[in-house]
Amino acid sequence: MKNECSSVKTVFESRWMRLLAKTYEDLSSEPFYVVEASDYVSVLAMTPQREIVLVRQFRPAVGKATLELPSGHVDAEESPEGAAGRELGEETGYKAPRLELLGVLEPDTGRLANRMHCYFAENVVRDEGLMTEEESLEVILCSERELIQKIESNQFSHALHLAVLALAKLKGRIP
Repeated sequence: MKNECSSVKTVFESRWMRLLAKTYEDLSSEPFYVVEASDYVSVLAMTPQREIVLVRQFRPAVGKATLELPSGHVDAEESPEGAAGRELGEETGYKAPRLELLGVLEPDTGRLANRMHCYFAENVVRDEGLMTEEESLEVILCSERELIQKIESNQFSHALHLAVLALAKLKGRIP
């Protein structure tokens, strides 16, 4: 199987993403549509009391507020680890003494051409000066047991963030 791309056309472009039409003649005469966006990061952060730091924010794509791990895009000329520390601080006001890379995932190989860098941070401490003002953002601390309840009741349902929890479990960072 060759699977060589014979043409790529930009269909739409914004500051957040590009929509590409890629043609692979040996697969189909119709183009495959790909969303090209910057890589992003997600951080499973825990306080010294083993509280998990979450954010609740309104997400226009699903039309509701969702409960998530701190996360965001990797800016140009920024390392994923730098982005993870920045996003944790901006969204929650917490600072990580150390960030551990749990893994790098491909969020949706059928549609997305980016990666998600997954981090774990223990003993995060509050630093009010780091947090930026975002109207629809609320910081929530919960125990591991409370997070499990939120997952079971579908209050925490972001598939990519559940994958971060799975990586943390596989690496022995959470029970």
